[in-house]
Amino acid sequence: MSKAFTKESDTQADDDEGPALPPIPAGSRNYMTPAGYARLRGELLDLIDNERPKIVEVVHWAASNGDRSENGDYLYGKKRLREIDRRIRFLTKRLEVAEVVDPLVHAGSDQVFFGATVTYVDEEDATSTITIMGIDEADSGQGQVSWVSPVARALLKSRVGDEVPLPTPGGVRSLEVLEVRYERHDPPPLAQDATAS
Repeated sequence: MSKAFTKESDTQADDDEGPALPPIPAGSRNYMTPAGYARLRGELLDLIDNERPKIVEVVHWAASNGDRSENGDYLYGKKRLREIDRRIRFLTKRLEVAEVVDPLVHAGSDQVFFGATVTYVDEEDATSTITIMGIDEADSGQGQVSWVSPVARALLKSRVGDEVPLPTPGGVRSLEVLEVRYERHDPPPLAQDATAS
């Protein structure tokens, strides 16, 4: 009886865990660059075609070894399978509502749209460069921000030379747009592709 209780509570805890993923604003579309869409689609296909079948095989093998309550391969495999299934559901939902927008359609424009790489200066003469990307593809370590972020929302539709207000917790800051450009962003190779070569 306690075994069933433990298993049930473990499953519930596992389902509630995981990183808080950014929601798509109500009434908005899930804008994505072609590279971001390709990366997420590649991850989904890899999970379905490669990773999930391997874990299912391990779980099947571990289950055939008898007592599952102390079988580490079985317990870890089931947990990993739930994680994979959760990620598959997430990616499927996000890709179903994705609207792919190619930033290069605005190449040569001095106006800020989705996919733009924008250089701006603030009131303290600090210059920054960001690229406005989709919610699921933005990587702050690469200087990318989500199109729903405050700085992106402040900059969208502005032009080179415009000063735009940026509301912050410390008050409103002024940003001046110095440069707008549109570049091709190729998807990074999947981890397995890097090891295969």
